This record gives sequence, C-alpha cells and structure tokens, in this order.
Amino acid sequence: MLHLAPTAVSADFLPLGLTDPAFAAEWDDLAANASEPNAFMERWFVTAGTAHLPPRQGRLLAIRAGDQLIGLLPLSTEPRYGRLPIAHVENWLHYHCFLGGPLLRHGHEAAAWTAILAALDTDPQSRGLLHLTGLVEDGPVHRALLAAANRPCDTVHRIERALLQSDLSPTAYYEATVRKKKRKEIKRLQSRLAELGSVTTTRLTGRADLPAWIDTYLALEKSGWKGRAGSALASEPHTAAFFRDALTGAFDAGQLELLRLDLDGEPLAMLVNFLTAPGSFSFKTAFDEAFSRYSPGVLIQLENLAILDNPATAWMDSCAAADHPMIDSLWGERRAIVRVTLPLSGWRSRTLFRAARAVERAAQAIRNRRTRPQAPPETEE
Repeated sequence: MLHLAPTAVSADFLPLGLTDPAFAAEWDDLAANASEPNAFMERWFVTAGTAHLPPRQGRLLAIRAGDQLIGLLPLSTEPRYGRLPIAHVENWLHYHCFLGGPLLRHGHEAAAWTAILAALDTDPQSRGLLHLTGLVEDGPVHRALLAAANRPCDTVHRIERALLQSDLSPTAYYEATVRKKKRKEIKRLQSRLAELGSVTTTRLTGRADLPAWIDTYLALEKSGWKGRAGSALASEPHTAAFFRDALTGAFDAGQLELLRLDLDGEPLAMLVNFLTAPGSFSFKTAFDEAFSRYSPGVLIQLENLAILDNPATAWMDSCAAADHPMIDSLWGERRAIVRVTLPLSGWRSRTLFRAARAVERAAQAIRNRRTRPQAPPETEE
C-alpha cells in the first residue's frame, strides 16, 4: 500500500497592501473556494481599504498547504484591549467592514486555524491575546477555530442581525414574512408615490455607467442626515475614494449589484450589494429624505427580494445593526455575529486573558443589573 506524506503547511506574514499579480490570483482563488464567503475579506475590498482608510498598519497572515493558499487573515497589533492597557493582535478591520472572519479554503479549515495560531504563538510582534471581531457564530470558520484552538476561546460579544434566506419566491416570501397590516400600508405608499410620476427600478449593467452611478449614490447619501452629520462617504475624500475603488473592484470581479429606484428619472433610493456565491451582502443603502414619507428605503428592499430568484445566491446578509426596525420587519431570518478572544502561548498571555475576562464579566454583570426590570412593589390586600 502506498502511503503519501502529509502536505507541509507553512505560514508567512506579508505586507497588508501586497498587490503582486501572482498573489492576487491566489487570493481570488481562495475567496472563490472559501468555506464561508466574506466579501469584506475579498482582495478588491481589502485593497480599497488599505489604500484609503485607517488603520494603515497591518499584515497579512498567509497559510499554505504545499503550494496552495488555504488561509488568509489580515491582522493589526493594538496597544489596548478595550479600556485595558493590554497589547494584543486582532483581525484588521475598518468601519465599513461588516464581517471579519478569515478566508479559509473548504476542507482545510482546521489545518489553517492550527497554522494561524502556531504562527501567532511564535511571532515576536504578536503578544498577549488574539481578538477576532465579526465571526459568524457556529459557521464553518467559527467551528473550526473552536476545534483547533487548544486553549480557551471565549465569546465576548454577540448580536443578531437580519438575514434573507428562503426557498420561497419573492412574492411568497413577502406575504409569509411581512404582516398583512404592514403590506397594506406599503401598498398605499406605493400608490401615493405613483401618483407623483413614473416610478422605475433599474440595475447597473455596464461598466461605463459605473462612475456616474457611484457619483449619484454619493450625492444621494450626502443629501441626508449623514451629510449633515459629516459621516457620509462623500464627506471626506478618502472615504469617497475607498467607495469608488471597492465598487469598481467588485464590478470587475463580477460581484457587484447596484439597484436604483427612480421617480421620473431622479433617484429616490439606491442599494449596493456584494455577490459572493453562494451568499451575498447588502453593503450600503441611501435614499432621498425629501420623500421619506413614502419609505423609499423599504420600497427598494422589496425590489431586492428578487435575489431569492437567483439560483447562485442562497442567502443575503443585511450587514445591518441589531434590531434594525426597517430590515427586521422585512426579513424573517437572523444571523448571529460574535467577537471572540483567546490567549496566545505562554503563562503571561494566559494571565492577561484571565484578567481581561474577569473585567469583562464584571462589567457585564453591572450592565445586567442596570437593565434588569424592576419587580412591582408588593401591595397588601
């Protein structure tokens, strides 16, 4: 019987902004074969962020089995863990990242995590703790980490956000998920809006139109409360440049969907989706607040239900905040997103881990006491 030697697994720390064509091809192949799709770890999204957004400092930890890339995790080193002066390493994210799990090749998840942890345990720049934000709870990446960790791996934060996942048609899903009273109100709003002019929905098809669509989105978002607060993408040149690069990269990769709801040819709402088969992500939305009484954000999300007819897409992550009143009323499924913390090797790291977790548990206990409902006072009969 022929016994094949196991494939050697190696780990390399690379510059975060690496754009070598050969490595870019490896990265794209890994993303296409990842056990858990993550648009925010795709090459075109990460490179747009590293080019324009803080934090600029970081590294890529690349894991290979032989010559095949099986894992990729962007990392940064931070001097503080929350309010505690504990140096640690964490997954590199910025404000516009809504999922932080690494890209792991299907079938190699455990080997990739084992190599990641071993590399960090012996890396001079990685100290104390490993803190990972934005993992899908009980997804293949999270499960493989728990199996490979060989150390405590605590969930320190958890939220649930809206997810669209169903075998129903768009119409059937809408009727099954949205309350009859709300559907009646939405129909009334659609009728009132149609009285003002021609209401149309279009999807971007040609690359030549992409710059104009991006300009329209940026202007639409800036016209509302985000513009007044200075938090719109177009409020700062670097965030606008990031948005342009990310959407252009996604389009060139065949992973961009842009929807537009118009009234007489003028935009009422726009929606940006990233397609990462078999999943997808609803990245950004904007609407004209002058027409807010007609709920254009809701109306464009109704058009977005057409994704249920796409055989290449099994689900869409809303990327929304927990308990978001609009999207939670339209999508019935939920996706749990967690942050986890684990110690790196050595007694000092384990001591810091225990201390940090004790502080976190104490703080959570205080928050629980403050939010605990008060029992009504007892009354005498």
